[in-house]
Amino acid sequence: MASQMGCKQADATRWGERLRNNWRNILMTTSETSNDTVITDELKSFIGLDSRSATYDIERHAVERFACAIGDPNPLYSDQNAARSSSYGGLIAPPTFFRSLLPGGYSKSFPEPFAHILDGGSKYRYHEPVRVGDQITVVRKITDLFEKHGRMGAMLFKVTEISYTNQHDQLVATQATTTITYGTGEKDSGVGDH
Repeated sequence: MASQMGCKQADATRWGERLRNNWRNILMTTSETSNDTVITDELKSFIGLDSRSATYDIERHAVERFACAIGDPNPLYSDQNAARSSSYGGLIAPPTFFRSLLPGGYSKSFPEPFAHILDGGSKYRYHEPVRVGDQITVVRKITDLFEKHGRMGAMLFKVTEISYTNQHDQLVATQATTTITYGTGEKDSGVGDH
């Protein structure tokens, strides 16, 4: 039995090594494949640049509609009496409500080199609840750009931090997002907006 287990473990180890090598071949970094890069000095000039701010009034009906759309019946989002008697003292917005608050654009157009876009994921950090009646100001900043080459060709990874600040100048939340762009042809809708 022990030799059979050792054989299964050896097979799993070999399979894991093959899988890692396959992924390494699919997503090799630019420096491993070519001296050409899509990250120009113009693109690099956007790292650390703040977008224009956009400020939103958080309205009760917008919060209620959002909670309904995501199927969250929590009374903290729609029942004023229940929310008043909670530790929050009033209506609040669901944590993912931030996705509906878009930052302003940059002072100059981002020179996106590719046509297609993928969402590479988001991470949120919450500091304060968003309350009905708040004014939330949203600002975006590109924190990193890097590229990888794979079967689809070159891909640009753009890491962005979005900050959400309330009318009391308190940082309510931050969102770190990764956007992946690739390919040529007609640009996808919104490809230059991320």
